[in-house]
Amino acid sequence: MIGIVADDITGAGDIGIMFAKADYAAHIYSFTIGAEEFPQVKDADIVILDTNSRLDPPKAAYDKVFAATGWLQQQGCTRFVNKTCSVFRGNIGAEFDAMLDALGESFAVVVLGFPKNGRTTVDGIHYVHGKKLEDSEFRDDPVHPMTRSDLAGILRQQTRRTVAELHHSVVEQGAEALRQAVSASREKCNYLIIDVADQQALRVIAEAVQEERVLCGSSALSEELALLHRESTPPKAKPPVMPERSDAGLLIAAGSLMPQTAEQIAEMQASGVPVLELDTLKLLEPASRESLLTSLTEEIVRRNLSGEHVVLHSSHDAGQVQQTKAAGLEMGWSNTDVSRLVSGSLAEITARVLAATGQRRAIIAGGDTSAAVCERLGVQGMRIIREIEPGLPSCLTFGDQPLLLVLKSGSFGKPDFFQQAIHHLLTL
Repeated sequence: MIGIVADDITGAGDIGIMFAKADYAAHIYSFTIGAEEFPQVKDADIVILDTNSRLDPPKAAYDKVFAATGWLQQQGCTRFVNKTCSVFRGNIGAEFDAMLDALGESFAVVVLGFPKNGRTTVDGIHYVHGKKLEDSEFRDDPVHPMTRSDLAGILRQQTRRTVAELHHSVVEQGAEALRQAVSASREKCNYLIIDVADQQALRVIAEAVQEERVLCGSSALSEELALLHRESTPPKAKPPVMPERSDAGLLIAAGSLMPQTAEQIAEMQASGVPVLELDTLKLLEPASRESLLTSLTEEIVRRNLSGEHVVLHSSHDAGQVQQTKAAGLEMGWSNTDVSRLVSGSLAEITARVLAATGQRRAIIAGGDTSAAVCERLGVQGMRIIREIEPGLPSCLTFGDQPLLLVLKSGSFGKPDFFQQAIHHLLTL
């Protein structure tokens, strides 16, 4: 098995689909130190542990990844991937260090580019849809604002290990030349960041680094690695059984502040789908919070039972977001606390709606929201099913009453993604 540690649930799905497209059984498990019983692991080709550590303090993130890596090693994994955000948000240094420490290794290749979703790295500078990372929408991330674009510099801020780069001019020389350059770099650095100028570059990199024990970064490289891996190790996957379809409509719960998700919500509204807003300011007071959750739940249940799909989203107007953060600060809440309150409220409504309607399918947008929904629903693990758009799959949860979920990274997907996801869930 290949063992993967991911720092959030949508990232786990993002990398899992890269292997599922090659017909591997890719399983995701929510990892908690001391609670590591996953009976379905025997049926997996690829095991992905979601540590849900992107918002944790660095020490907590380190401890989770260290333990998760050790558990994967005990299961017989011999190659490892540390899956991080495709723009380096989170505890990247602590988590990369934890994996190397757990394995007793001193070297890892880092590949962050994901051309199919607009992420490229050229001469060590990371771009998002052609803009430098520091000029992209991620500059205003409420928890991890990205104010620089040089990947080596970002990583050096979080680790004492040495960081070096290989630029696209080396990648363009082909797999053998790149393999030799990687080998030569092994004695000079601990982390080697490789440029990704386009999709062809990923194929070259995959051929050059497929024997490396530790890889770090985004999911994109795994798409090419899975195809190479299949040549020597065929999958053992058996077809999954889908939950029964319901006459009830679907709930789309969106907690992401990314402009891509905002566009997807607007597209749904333009198509006539009811769109409801969770007023985040009202969540800060317990009395108004419960009243708001109850009223929204009742309206969504009524509409879903009549066959309507409904979008529920947190406030994403910049002014409203700032007001909520400021009000939270006055109450002694950090931005992370406020973010978790919003995600938890969306998760609570989602759980109540599914219980009331009997619907076993749903769409969730945003990594934090997806994690909160899975925790509230008691999801311990899931199998990746099928890709809808690059990096955006459906997942089937394990258990007596499985759920078919689409857990969407906030910054991924075309404007009509929610329509695509609805069609996917209603026909699968």
